[in-house]
Amino acid sequence: MPAFLLLLSAAVVQPGSEIIVTAARAPRAADELPASSTLFDEATLDALSLPAASDVLRLSPGLSVAATGPRGTQTQVRIRGAEANHTLLFVDGIRFNDPASGNEPRFELLTTDALSRIEVVRGPQSALWGSEALGGVIAASTIGGTGSTGFLGDAEYGSLDSARLFGRYAVRAGDVRLSASGGWQRSDGIDSFGSGGERDGFDNVTASVQAVYRSGPIEGGVVGHWIEGTSEFDGTDPVTFRRADTLDETENRIGAVRGWLSWEEDGWALSGEASYLDSANRNRLGDDPLNSTFGDRLTLGAQVSRRFGSHQLIAAIDHNQEDFRARDTAFFGGTDQDRSRDMTAVVGEWRADWTPWLATDVALRHDDFSAFDDATTFRGSVLIRPVEGLTLHAAYGEGIAQPTFFDLYGFFPGSFVGNPDLKPESSRGWEAGVRWANDRLGIGVTGFTQRLRNEIVDTFDPVTFLSSTENADGKSRRDGFEVEASYRHADWLNLTANYTFLDADEQRTAGVDLVREVRRPRHTANLIAFGAADRFNWGASIAYVGKRRDTDFDVFPSPVVTLDDYALASLRIGYRILPQLELYARMENAFDADYQDVIGYNTPGRTVYAGLRVALGR
Repeated sequence: MPAFLLLLSAAVVQPGSEIIVTAARAPRAADELPASSTLFDEATLDALSLPAASDVLRLSPGLSVAATGPRGTQTQVRIRGAEANHTLLFVDGIRFNDPASGNEPRFELLTTDALSRIEVVRGPQSALWGSEALGGVIAASTIGGTGSTGFLGDAEYGSLDSARLFGRYAVRAGDVRLSASGGWQRSDGIDSFGSGGERDGFDNVTASVQAVYRSGPIEGGVVGHWIEGTSEFDGTDPVTFRRADTLDETENRIGAVRGWLSWEEDGWALSGEASYLDSANRNRLGDDPLNSTFGDRLTLGAQVSRRFGSHQLIAAIDHNQEDFRARDTAFFGGTDQDRSRDMTAVVGEWRADWTPWLATDVALRHDDFSAFDDATTFRGSVLIRPVEGLTLHAAYGEGIAQPTFFDLYGFFPGSFVGNPDLKPESSRGWEAGVRWANDRLGIGVTGFTQRLRNEIVDTFDPVTFLSSTENADGKSRRDGFEVEASYRHADWLNLTANYTFLDADEQRTAGVDLVREVRRPRHTANLIAFGAADRFNWGASIAYVGKRRDTDFDVFPSPVVTLDDYALASLRIGYRILPQLELYARMENAFDADYQDVIGYNTPGRTVYAGLRVALGR
C-alpha cells in the first residue's frame, strides 16, 4: 500500500481542455465529457520516449498489461478488468483489432515512434462503436493532418544489442498536408523461459503515409499503415505440453488503409469513410512451419449531424465485412478453414446542453450480425457543473463483444472444436465521479461497477478429451474506483499521478461463489513527470503493479498462483547540442525489478540506451 500512496501524494487532474475524439461520435472537449478518459499527448510521448505503446498504456488508470515474456511477445491490455478482446483499438480511425488473432489488438506490434497522441476511454462504449468496445476504447493517432512540418529522426542503441531508427517528414502545400514516417526496432532480447537457453529477440518495421486536404468546410484524406514484426518466444514441449525452452517464432503483418471525406457548415456535418485491414500471422518451430492465420476487414461508414441551438443530433450507419483463413502443416491441413461474416449497424446520439451547468448525452445502437444474435446497446450520461472548476459526472453504458472465429469454429483438430451457437458477450456498467480543476492543478475521483453476462469460457469434456467454448450462465463483476491527479507548474515541471482499485471476479455458473480473475491486480498506481529547461529536457515514470493471480498450467490440476507486485521505472534525459540536434540517454526498469506478467515467463531487467535526435524545419 505505501508504494502507491507515495505516488499519489507526489502530485495533485490537469485541466481538461484537450479534445477527445472517441468518447462520442463527434469530438468533445475533455472537460465536457462525462466519460472517463486519459490523453497521452505528443509532449508526454516525446518526454517518456518509451518505444512500446503498451508501456505507455500501463501508465493509464484502470489498465493492466500482461506480456508473455520480453518485448515483441504477445501483449494483452485489459481495461477495468475486462478481457483482452474487450478493448477496441483505433489507429488513425481504422479498427485495428486483428480478426486473424482472436479479435485482440496486437499491442506487441504497436510502437510509439509515429504516434502524436493516445486516447483511452474507459467503460462500455458499444453504443457508439459496436463490438469489442465492451471494456473501453483506445485510439492512437499519428501526426496526420496537423502539427509541425519538416523532418524528425531518431537513432538509438542500447542493452541487449537493441537498436532503434525512426524518421518522419511532413510538408504543406497550400491546402494539402503530406506526411510519411518509417521506423525499425530490434533486440536480441532475453531467454524468456529462463532455463539458460537461447535469447528470444524481436524485429519490428513500421511505415505510414498520410495526405489531408482542407479547404473551407471540406476535408478529405487518406492514410495507410504497414506493420511487420518477427518475434522469437518459448512455447510448450510438443510431448509434455509444458512450458519449455523452444525455438518458436512468429511472423506478423498488418496492412491497413483508410479514406474519408467530410463537410461541415451552418450547423450541418456530413462525413463518409472506408477502411480496409489485412493481417497475416505465420508460426514456425525453428525452420519448420507450423500454421498460419489470415484475416481481413472492410469497414464502411457514413454519418450526419445537425445542431439546433444547444442540441446536437447525430445519425450514423456502420458496416463491417470480416474474413478469416487458417492453414497448417503441423496437423496435415486439419486446421484449414475459410470463414466470413458481416455486420451492419445504425447509431443515434443526442447531445443536449440544457443550461451552462447541465448537459446530457444519450446514444443507441443496433448491430445486425450475420453469424449470431443481433444486439442493441445504450449509453446515457449526465454532467453537472454547479460552480466554476467543479464537475459532477455519471454514465450508464452497455457493451458487447462478438465471439471470435476461434470461439465459433475451433482451431486445433481433435482437441479444440469451437461452438457455432455462441452468443455475443454483453456488459452493463455504471460510473460516477467528481473532478475539480483550475489553471494549474486539480483532482478527480471516479467509481465504477460493471456486470458481464454470456461470458465466453473454455470447457473440457473428460470423456472425449475435447475442449470447446460456451456462454457462462453466471454473472461476472468488476468494481472499483480511480483517482487521478496532476500539477503543471511551468515548462520544467509537469506531474501526473493516478491510482486504481479493482475487484474483478468471475462466475461461470449462476449461484456459485465468485472467483478472482487472473492477471488483474487489485492495486495499480502510476506517476509521470517531465519538463524542459534551457538545453535540457527530461521525462520519468513509475508504474506500480500490485499482486495478482495467474493459472499455472504446468502443474496438474492447474493451480492458481500469486504473482508478486513490482514497480517499473523509466527515465530519459536529453541535452540539445545544437538547435537541431539533441543527445539523449534513457533507462527502462531502472529499479531492476525481477517480475513476471504471466507465470513462467521472464522479463528484462534494467536496460540503458543512448540516442541522437535530429529535428529540421520544425
